[in-house]
Amino acid sequence: MRVVLGSDHAAFELKQQILEYVRTLGHEVLDVGTHDSSPVDYPDFAEAVGTAIINNEADRGILLCGSGVGSVVAANKIPGIRAGICHDCYAAHQGVEHDDMNVLVLGARIIAVALAQDLVKIFLETRFSEEERFKRRLAKVTNLENKYLLKKL
Repeated sequence: MRVVLGSDHAAFELKQQILEYVRTLGHEVLDVGTHDSSPVDYPDFAEAVGTAIINNEADRGILLCGSGVGSVVAANKIPGIRAGICHDCYAAHQGVEHDDMNVLVLGARIIAVALAQDLVKIFLETRFSEEERFKRRLAKVTNLENKYLLKKL
């Protein structure tokens, strides 16, 4: 799988550890930054991760910032991105299986490396269920997105 990773300065160290971990799992990694701990703005990296997915440069994304909140808000502004902030294993699994989550968002100041690795592994190993009820719900989410995109035009 092709996985894009991005973070702000608050999560730079965790991103580096997750980047190496994803490689050990056998995935191809695209690192869109940040590349050091100098202050940067999380929306820029949310956009970089999201556009890599919608431009078919990656299959899934992992986005990190201090709490995860700003990044999940920013990423979900991009049509076609279904980002979820997950700090427990159940959410990481269910987010993919039921909601077809394509971006995992982690708060580097919230969780430890070991839990982050567990969440990443679960996120990358889980597949969307394809059950009719989940496909129906996902179609409704897409319709909501399209409805409000059209209103802005």
